[in-house]
Amino acid sequence: MTASIWTEDRILRLTALWLEGRTAAAIAREFGRGVSRCAVLGKVYRLGLARGPEVRRARTEAPPRAKPPRDAVDASPPAARSPAAVKVRSKVGTSAALGAAPPAPTATILSVGFGQCRWPYGSSGEAGFGLCGRPVTRGAFCAAHAAVGYQRRPCSAESLMRMVGVD
Repeated sequence: MTASIWTEDRILRLTALWLEGRTAAAIAREFGRGVSRCAVLGKVYRLGLARGPEVRRARTEAPPRAKPPRDAVDASPPAARSPAAVKVRSKVGTSAALGAAPPAPTATILSVGFGQCRWPYGSSGEAGFGLCGRPVTRGAFCAAHAAVGYQRRPCSAESLMRMVGVD
């Protein structure tokens, strides 16, 4: 069995330093080599030493932080507009947009190449199924099919009422 670092003299010195209010790290430094802060804390715990009434240092208050300036926002409610005055994007006329497209498919699933419109005609299981095949202008479709395929969702009546300020 190894000899303990805690002799009677060291225990008495530890007790005196602890009751003085020294930290475990300071006591470990004073004992020198072979005694760590954790060893001091362990011995203090096993001895059941208490410091007495704890004296806490007063916290220094940090200076208040400057709040970033808020953007100047008009706090007045928006002027009420009638629902009729709100312009809603009209849907692109599908018949007018498709009128420019060829009436029959010009490409098949195997023959369509890069830069050709992939708008389907018919159902994939039916005879005569094909793809548009015209030159692509936006995404995967020609200009006529892009106008039909890439539409924004129409506004609901509820969202229109919120826009005009009616609750």
